[in-house]
Parts: sequence; C-alpha cells; structure tokens
Amino acid sequence: MKDMKTDTGNDAGRAGMNAAPSAERTHIGFFGRRNAGKSSVVNAVTGQDLAVVSDVAGTTTDPVSKAMEILPLGPVVVIDTAGFDDTGELGALRVNKTRMTLNKTDIAVLVVDATEGMKDCDRELIDLFKAKNIPYVVVFNKSDLAAGSADTVAEGEAACAGSPAGDAPVMRVSALTGEGINELREKIASLRPEGDEVRLVGDFISPGDVIVLVIPIDDAAPKGRIILPQQQAIRDILDSGASCIVCRETELEETLGKLADPPQLVITDSQAFGVVSQIVPGDVLLTSFSILMARKKGLLDAAVRGISAVKNLKDGDRVLIAEGCTHHRQCGDIGTVKIPKWLRGFTDADISIETCSGTEFPEDLSPYALVVHCGGCMLTAREVSYRTKCAVDQGIPITNYGTLIAYTHGILERSLGVLPELQKELRD
Repeated sequence: MKDMKTDTGNDAGRAGMNAAPSAERTHIGFFGRRNAGKSSVVNAVTGQDLAVVSDVAGTTTDPVSKAMEILPLGPVVVIDTAGFDDTGELGALRVNKTRMTLNKTDIAVLVVDATEGMKDCDRELIDLFKAKNIPYVVVFNKSDLAAGSADTVAEGEAACAGSPAGDAPVMRVSALTGEGINELREKIASLRPEGDEVRLVGDFISPGDVIVLVIPIDDAAPKGRIILPQQQAIRDILDSGASCIVCRETELEETLGKLADPPQLVITDSQAFGVVSQIVPGDVLLTSFSILMARKKGLLDAAVRGISAVKNLKDGDRVLIAEGCTHHRQCGDIGTVKIPKWLRGFTDADISIETCSGTEFPEDLSPYALVVHCGGCMLTAREVSYRTKCAVDQGIPITNYGTLIAYTHGILERSLGVLPELQKELRD
C-alpha cells in the first residue's frame, strides 16, 4: 500500500483534463470528535501533510477534501471533517457540515482517542453510518499512549455490531509512530462498495455504431472545452468500439445529410431538445446527456415517475431547482432562467421558484410541490441517491432537467427510446 499519490502536476499523465473527475472517485471520510487525531491519521494514511495538525481542539473547522490515488482503490477523494462534538453556534454549523459530508461518503473512518475510549458522539456517528449503509472502520488512535486499551477496543467492537459490512473492523493505530497505518490502508481498500458501475451510454450501443452528439456552443459553454457529461460520453462510445460525430445544433441537419446511413443514436444537450427533435428523423433514437447522466447516478427512474406532478402545479406552489455544481451563472442560465421559464409557460401557473447549488440541499422538502434536479455529474452517485431518497421518503415528486425539458417539449416518450422498460412504464 505504499503506492499512494496525489493528482498534482508531478503526477505525469494525471493532471488537468486527464485526472479522474471528483464525482467518479471513491470518497473516504474521516470522522470523530475534536482532538481524537483525525487529521494526524489522514496525514499518516496519505503520507502527506494534507491536514493541519494541532493540539488545540477544533483545528479543522470545515471539511477538507483532497484528490488522491490509493491502490488498489484507484482514484479517491480523502475528506477530513470537523469534530463531531463541536459546540457553540459556529460549532453547530460545523457539525452540520460534517453530517452533510456523510451523504457523499462511500467509506467512513471513525477515529477514536484510545486514551479516552468511545464517547456518545462516536456512537452517534456509528448509528449514522449504519442508517446510511456506509461501510466503515473504527480506528483507535494514540495506541502508543494506551498500551492497555483492550477494553476500549472491545467496546468499539460491540458498538459496531450490525454494520453494513457485517461487524465493522476495529483497529488500533498510532499516527505518531506509524503502528497499524499500513493495515488501515489495506482495510480501507477492502471496503470498496460492491456493485456494477452503470455506464453512461456503452451498455446499449454496439461496436460499429455511429452516434451523433449535439453540443450547443453558447454564452454558457465553458471556453475552450466541453462539459463533463459530453467528455464522458465520447470516451464511453470509444470504449464500446463505436464512432461518434460531434456537431452543434446549427450544423446537425447538414451533418446528418452527409451520412450514408442514419446514425444509431443522437444525444443532445437537453436545452436543444426542441430544435434537435424536429431535425432528427422519427425512426432514429434520440436522448440527452442529462437523461443519461441521471440514469448513471440512479435518479432517472424517480425522475420519470415524478414528472406527472408538473401538470398539477398551481398558483402559489413552490418548486426547488437543485444543482450539484456552483458554476458562475450567466444570462440565460439553465437552472435560474430557462427551466423556470419553461415551467411557467407549460403550467401557466404563478409558481414560486427557489434554487440551491453545490453541497447545499435541504433535508426537509415538505414545503415544495416538486424538486427539479440537475443530472448530477458533479455529485457522487451516493449523494444523488440520498437526495432522491429524501424526496421519495417525504412523498415529494422529484424529476431532473433532461426529463423536464423533454416533457415540456412533448418528446419525453421518444427521449426514453434507448430505455424501453422505462418508456413502457411511462406509457402505463
């Protein structure tokens, strides 16, 4: 496990666009109370001074994330969190930030001070790990200062009974001397969540297929590059042995006319759905990057089931529009301008639109008649799943950008042609 590195300029071939996107990395969170040595354990595990270490309790005030590579896990994000026992008004805000970090954590490491043993906040964290089905390991740090800490370790083992991975492992380490650190790295690697990764497009195209990607270049397009879902679609198509042609919507008709045979599939930016659907022949499959990303992140089924709520919106209803990124908003922004315009135009209702972005997402969704979420390309699948579950459990309809845009343009059924089972469910 000594092969560990960060994605920095010295890491040949991984800087810039070649680095794995944060949302596609396994997120490893380090949790515990103040001064348990979380930051010291983070530094020992990574082999670098990633976190500030101090004898003063509460040195870490906000979650600190760092992209790493840990073999055999591969690309990961290591997160050092604030003490879960923080107090006062600011402390409560920090604890809430730590709670929010759990929603994107794939593997949790609970760091306990071996000289003091388990405390109530440690047990509360274990309960949260279990409730959110997060694989975890309990680490008794400062074992060099607590040679006779067998009782505290036994207590930790008892508290972990019933964890998602059976009885969670309990380990003794010393960040100071390095005792148990290599074993901890191996244990973290062994906790990788099981399950087949959902591909963006590769599981329903075949070698030799021709796929046309429609990418508008407007004021909102990032200068000199294309956005993440478009990059990932190109790579997935190439990995499938298929070919892709990329064009703007303004050149789409000309591009299709130059092909000897129709393409097997056209994927468009959802914002161009209206124009593109009129150009692409009806017997050619058509969908959007947003719909495919929502499927990859586990949101699409709920998005299709929730879309019928749009036609029931009435004056005074509140709609939450949620985005996973915090991009600079420009004139004609999709979340704050275009979707509200399409919603109001489709429903002819005086609805109230509220927005949230980044890691901010309200746990209480009861004030809203509908939640409209982005495709989630900048969020982990676990965090998108958490947000979806929040809505479903509270009985609040949730949909996503691509599904909503296709619905308001009257082409949702067509846009689901690549997913016939979901298309059939929509018809039924």
